[in-house]
Formats: sequence, C-alpha cells, structure tokens
Amino acid sequence: RPGGGPAGVLGGGGRAAGGGGAVGLTLGAPSRAAGPDAPVSALTPATAALVGRWQDWLRGARDAAERTREAYLHEAVAFLAFLAEHRGEAPTPADLPDVSAADLRAWMARERARGQEARSIRRALSSIKSFFRWLAEAEGLEAHAVFAARGPKAPARLPRPVSPDAARALIDDADAADAPEWVAARDAAVLTLLYGCGLRISEALGLRAGDAPLPDVLRIVGKGGKERLTPVLPLAREAVERARALDPWQEGPEGPLFHGVRGGALGPRAIQKRLEGARQRLGLPATATPHALRHSFATHLLAAGGDLREIQTLLGHASLSTTQVYTAVDEMRLMEVYDRAHPRA
Repeated sequence: RPGGGPAGVLGGGGRAAGGGGAVGLTLGAPSRAAGPDAPVSALTPATAALVGRWQDWLRGARDAAERTREAYLHEAVAFLAFLAEHRGEAPTPADLPDVSAADLRAWMARERARGQEARSIRRALSSIKSFFRWLAEAEGLEAHAVFAARGPKAPARLPRPVSPDAARALIDDADAADAPEWVAARDAAVLTLLYGCGLRISEALGLRAGDAPLPDVLRIVGKGGKERLTPVLPLAREAVERARALDPWQEGPEGPLFHGVRGGALGPRAIQKRLEGARQRLGLPATATPHALRHSFATHLLAAGGDLREIQTLLGHASLSTTQVYTAVDEMRLMEVYDRAHPRA
C-alpha cells in the first residue's frame, strides 16, 4: 500500500502540501471502512489545509489520542477521496456544504459492496461527522446532510467474557510463563489489573511509576480524557508490587510502571501474545483477549449482584446503554444453566 503517515497526508504544520490544482495525498494506512484498496486521495490545496487544521484542533483543543487522530484522518480523507471519484473532481471547501444525502448513500453502498460491516461504516461516518462539525464551527461551512446522516444499523454484539476459573487460569499461566521472572510477574500484574479493576489495556499500560504503590482507590483517565475512580483489590496491589520489585528497569515517578524487555514502555502486543499462548495451553477460545478480562470484570460483578449504575461508573462508560449489554450476557448464562439443570427443560 502507499507509504507515509499523517505527515505524508498533509504538509508540515497542517498546511497543504503542494501548490495549485489537486494535491495527491498519500494514506499511511487504509481506512478501516475504505478497505485495503482505498484510492490515493486527490484534494485541492485549500481542502487539504482544512483537514490539517482540523487535525491540529483534534490534537490541541480535543487532546485526542494519536491513534484516534490517525483513524479520524484516514476515514475522513478516504471519504473526501470518494467524493472526488464520485463527482469527477476534487472537492473544494466551497463544495463541502453541498455534500448530499445521495452522496452519502452512494458512499455507504460502495463500502457495503467492499464487504465492510455496518459497525465499520458507522465508525467511519463518526469520523466524517467530526470533520464536518469542526468545519461548521470553524469555517461556517455547514453540510446539513452529513449531520442528518445515519449509518446502517449494526447488530448487537454481546461481550464474550471468560469464566471466573478461566480468568484465574489466564493470570496463573502468565505468572508461570517460560520467561524471565520479572516478565512473568509483570504480565500477571497487568492481567490482574484488567480483571480485578476492569481497566482497559491502554489504561493499565498508561500507569506511571509514581502511581505505585497503588492506592485503595485509583484515579484513571480513560477514553476522551474522562476521569473515574476505581477500587484496587489487595491482590492487584500485591501483584503490581511484586512486578515492581523484580523490574530491572526502575525509573523515576514519571516513567512507565510496566516496561518492555528493552526498557521502554510496555506495549499491548506483548500482553496479547502472552494470552495467545495461554489460550492454546488452556484450550480457551480466540475471544479470550485482554479486553475480555475487562468484560469478565463487569459480567461477574453483575452476576454477584452488583448495581448496573455502579458498574457503569467503574467501567467509565458515558452511557448506561453501553453497560446494559452485560445484563443480556447475564440473562443468557442464566438460561444456559436453566436448560442444563431444570428437569423440565
């Protein structure tokens, strides 16, 4: 695929790359909704400059994470490239308010034809709306059809937690891994935080050395910069302290709490690989991922009588409807037990 990244898409400092006419913009990675064969976009310098300013705004005013900015950039630019192809010419800023419902339907139909799922198209539409909302606020260019657009309805996807025994087995497997003792202790500590505190893997790996020893209640900065408080189980605190004591890469309070084997901040791939091996050894399905441990945290709390609102707060969900999917999981498991155990089932 074409090389480059966001810096290859736009000129330095958010300015358009190139002079007059349409600008060839290289996508560093294909849009998830555009597919691997997304065309190289051709935007006018003025439109490219707007995209650059939007990215600067996401970075500054919104403090959006780098991966979020990259995803928004690729999906918005892929849509603008589609407009150029669909209309036969690169869109100028003056053309953008004229994006129509028909344009959006054609884009969605094209993505469907490429085999994109409804969830991927909805995610891409969210990125597109972000750009057009900024365009309306910053430039007064309002594309009403974009604001009114709704993506295809995505089928409900229930979380797939692991059982309490499987969660414990995954943590024990990491602790007994054929690896240096400090690496095994580190991985077990990370998995304990995911299952014992309901952290996202990015949140666990984002902890700093100064956060330890972990307090009884930990302040977590989650998605969108939202803060929440989560209790820390003694078992989780002990696992982290053991990992710290064995870690050969001790740093100051601003350094990462968890290190990779070369001394840098630990990345998620190392934990994902640890679970891949554990799944094979334990005979667990491919759905037993780091995020499944967070799902398990919520599901097991709910099964034990936890309040849905409190679980929402612990998970950092902005909407209760996001948390309510766990009630469906709990009901599904209840029916499985009924079918297996009831004499009349």
